[in-house]
Amino acid sequence: MKFAKFRKQWPYHLLLLPGVVLTFIFSYIPLYGLVIAFEKYNPGLGFSSPWVGLENFRYIFSQPNFIRTIWNTFYIAVFKLAGGVIIPVCVALLLNEVSNGKIKKIFQTLVYIPNFLSWVILAGILMDILASDGIVNQALQLLGFSGVNFLGDPRAFPWTMIVSDIWKSFGFGTVVYLAALTGIDPGLYEAAMVDGAKRWKQTLYITIPMLMPTIILMTVLALGNVLNAGFDQIYNLYSPVVYESGDIIDTYVYRLGLQQAQYSVGTAVGLFKSVVSCILVSLSYFLADRVAGYRIF
Repeated sequence: MKFAKFRKQWPYHLLLLPGVVLTFIFSYIPLYGLVIAFEKYNPGLGFSSPWVGLENFRYIFSQPNFIRTIWNTFYIAVFKLAGGVIIPVCVALLLNEVSNGKIKKIFQTLVYIPNFLSWVILAGILMDILASDGIVNQALQLLGFSGVNFLGDPRAFPWTMIVSDIWKSFGFGTVVYLAALTGIDPGLYEAAMVDGAKRWKQTLYITIPMLMPTIILMTVLALGNVLNAGFDQIYNLYSPVVYESGDIIDTYVYRLGLQQAQYSVGTAVGLFKSVVSCILVSLSYFLADRVAGYRIF
């Protein structure tokens, strides 16, 4: 019976084979390099470098910069997560009220376009428009406000990262929620109209409750990425003057491991992040199963 099933499904297994091989080569074989986190790594000695056990972990947790970096990562990532749920839901609800199909598709396309642009491109754009003489500060000055150093002020930099990331990515979430809205039974709205419910009441008592399982699912699944505060974005936009509030775990690892050649310490930080991320991902899938009934396996 199992052999017959395999004969029927073998083309699908063959189709998966290249992906499995590439994943094994680039994701599993490099795991052996994690041994560096427990050594005083010397490139000349390779993996035969002196074993130091947990000394690298003791060192990183004794550094005040590392504790600050963890806080920055959580701070930026949590607000990105919150905005990445609230904004797409609001935009999807607004677009759902647009009756003109062509205008609706135009706006849907416009909000989705930034999602396809890399942070290398967007960083150059943001540096221009957020500069001291950029269009944003010029507009603020015309309105009577003082200029803001968005990319050079430690207080403004985290919020600049949060807002710009939400602006870039909310289009994808909007499309997801619009797709969920199309699955709502129109008969519910017709029944509400018969009872005298206006659009606001219909949204409050039908649309949002029916959309809630998707909102919960998207939120829970995003919990696994709390420690991924956006390396591409921050690396292309930050500078030493904002390390205090803008340095995250990924950029900290990059500076330690590559720029300062502290390979063992950088690997230890990366391993710490990977272990915590693995726990969060497992927890998020557990919550997705319990709260939203979503199971990946």
